[in-house]
Amino acid sequence: MPTIQELTMLDNLDLNLSLDKEEYQSQIEVLMQQLRSLQKDCWEKKLPLIVVLEGWAAAGKGALVKKTINYMDPRGFTVHPIWPPNELENQYPFLWRFWQKLPVKGKIGFFYHSWYTHVLEDRLFERVSDSEIPAVMQQINAFERQLVDDGAAIAKFWIHLSRKELKQRLKAYSQHPLQAWRVRPEDWQQEKRYSQYATFAEEMVLHTSTGPAPWTLVEGNDRRWAQVKVLTKFASIMREALDRLPYRLPPPATVPQTRLHPTEPNFLAKVDLSQALSPDEYKEQLKTEQVKLLKLQMDIHKHQIPVVVVFEGWDAAGKGGAIKRLTDVLDPRSYFVHPFSAPTDEEKAHHYLWRFWRQLPKAGTIGICDRSWYGRVLVERVEGLATEAEWRRADREINEFEAQLTSAGYVLVKLWLHISPDVQLQRFQERENDLFKRYKLTDEDWRNREKWDFYEVAINQAIERTSTPTAPWTIIPGNDKYYARVKVIETVTEAIKDNLKRRRSRL
Repeated sequence: MPTIQELTMLDNLDLNLSLDKEEYQSQIEVLMQQLRSLQKDCWEKKLPLIVVLEGWAAAGKGALVKKTINYMDPRGFTVHPIWPPNELENQYPFLWRFWQKLPVKGKIGFFYHSWYTHVLEDRLFERVSDSEIPAVMQQINAFERQLVDDGAAIAKFWIHLSRKELKQRLKAYSQHPLQAWRVRPEDWQQEKRYSQYATFAEEMVLHTSTGPAPWTLVEGNDRRWAQVKVLTKFASIMREALDRLPYRLPPPATVPQTRLHPTEPNFLAKVDLSQALSPDEYKEQLKTEQVKLLKLQMDIHKHQIPVVVVFEGWDAAGKGGAIKRLTDVLDPRSYFVHPFSAPTDEEKAHHYLWRFWRQLPKAGTIGICDRSWYGRVLVERVEGLATEAEWRRADREINEFEAQLTSAGYVLVKLWLHISPDVQLQRFQERENDLFKRYKLTDEDWRNREKWDFYEVAINQAIERTSTPTAPWTIIPGNDKYYARVKVIETVTEAIKDNLKRRRSRL
């Protein structure tokens, strides 16, 4: 429960603050010119801005957005009015729909309501329980920190009204022939349950006002005062973010690590690569495991369970063949295979996790990732495509991302297909001599092979740092393709069965 001290935060705002019309006009003109200039600077320097507008119903958020964009270039911003999630959006983790709306580098995204609806209105109407709120706030903090670490600036505003002012505005809107449609039954519930909603807002501000993304509390009884305060703070945040850009230090030169430290576990070295199946054993066991998976597909649909299977592994480790055997018996309408390669220009204009959030499977379907977000700590690390700061913080970002998936009910299976260097060389040579498989072998494959030691370190460290109780890694011995294919399907079916058991135990 909030303490007495916590409950005075909003009460301590002086809601009598106001501006007369003349002073307002004088300040607003100056601010508008500043914002237009700052918008241009943000575009030129590729600084993404995220503006979150929260507050009471009828607090003037719509008028504030209209005023803010009035002087701005409409090509440089997007306004996102956030309504209750639709049927499709409800089939994903709650932050999924907001990842879709993030601005590219250089643009501004205005969120008229936001992800905070989940800890305010959804909580008021018991669409999310009090026990879930701490985890939701933790996910929000991680989301915002990741964006700021990637170079974005976030401005968050809570516009506060007294209960008397809220009631007067709702009543006035309700009686206006052109404004009545804006007043929802939920808005009146805010007035009726004012103290409870204010408590939720207090807790939200207390737990999500962080160094990367602090809240600005705005005295909203006087509309002119509120607009000037928000715009002044917004301009200040833009200016400070722009001022920090020249002081970003270049990444320090580092020597790539070619071997693990004595204290670090070598997971790959412990794998028994001699495990194999005869052709007859393979045929029999493959059919058995595929039938099990086919039966589980009906449970996936019935219980609306989303499944993500991540395939990582050495070049020529057999990912393609394993994916084919995994999907052979499945209904093609219920699974999707996403091969991830180098990011496009559009994807580079967003946080690196953005493109993976976009491809998540909805409830009741299976998403298969041929390569994944682990590229940040593997190929991007080894090839110098990510700075050391970027790939080092990625371990935490990946764990947070995967925790959000599993807490939302996803089955997450992470597979590393492991082979020996000798087997890889043999397969490279076979591809080189096979007219129909030659296209699979590229110069990049040969270059990667030369960096085997570097990748081995990166893989072992990734497994150690991102294997969690809810999202563990499974290393598949892949020298024998028959054994690997059966083991892959077996691992996926066991993960789905474990999820079903946990669901049944909670009933």
